[in-house]
Amino acid sequence: MVAGPVAPGTGWPGDLATAATPVAHSAEQVRELASGAASLPELTARQSVCRACPRLVAWREEVAAVRRKSFATEQYWGRPIAGWGDPAPSVLIVGLAPAAHGGNRTGRVFTGDRSGDFLFASLYRCGLAAHPASVSADDGQRLIGARMVAAVKCAPPENKPTPGERDTCAPWLEAELRMVAGSLRSIVVLGGFAWQALWPVLAGAGFALPRRRPAFGHGAEVELTGPGEAPVLLIGCYHPSQQNTFTGRVTGEMTDAVFTRARDYRG
Repeated sequence: MVAGPVAPGTGWPGDLATAATPVAHSAEQVRELASGAASLPELTARQSVCRACPRLVAWREEVAAVRRKSFATEQYWGRPIAGWGDPAPSVLIVGLAPAAHGGNRTGRVFTGDRSGDFLFASLYRCGLAAHPASVSADDGQRLIGARMVAAVKCAPPENKPTPGERDTCAPWLEAELRMVAGSLRSIVVLGGFAWQALWPVLAGAGFALPRRRPAFGHGAEVELTGPGEAPVLLIGCYHPSQQNTFTGRVTGEMTDAVFTRARDYRG
């Protein structure tokens, strides 16, 4: 086991990057590499080696080197968390950022933490995931007609990326939205921070937005005109954080209702 991040191309399950994958070291390079990716796998690989935000790079790699006591014997991924799931999804699920000892450890967003346990149980009940839990990158989990992304690809200190880090990372998500827009019917946004981060990205990806930005709320809906001819439904969902799930602010039934609505929109 190596203390620190996984090197690209060394056999981590699902790692599409290699030693030859170009690395972004600045916001300008993020824009260039995101817009220049010729395919979704290439975009995914480039996302997973980004080093454009020094604070986030330092934090994610420190966490991967020091590790939490309960995971002290595990190798941490310690790199940006790229989007994963169906390459032609009807449902896109957008979170804010990976958790330090969840996605930053497992290499897959909402995998290996309590929030992910709650989320994947709902996705499974709604027919959007093959299994009711997501614990590691090689656990056989699949998203069915769905894809999952984070607005910010790296785990941030205190789960709070800065506005500058959010904006630097935005071209990765913008490029991914363009690539999946043709199949997309709905977008589920987990939490108010992700809701705010997504709106500029939607505009950049070719979505026509309402003049006044709607407020975030659980079950809030906005029908958008996408790059294609068909509308895309944007739905807000309370984040499945332990604070929200333990206090009952969000329940399994509430989350199931959102994902059922997203799944069934436009058939």
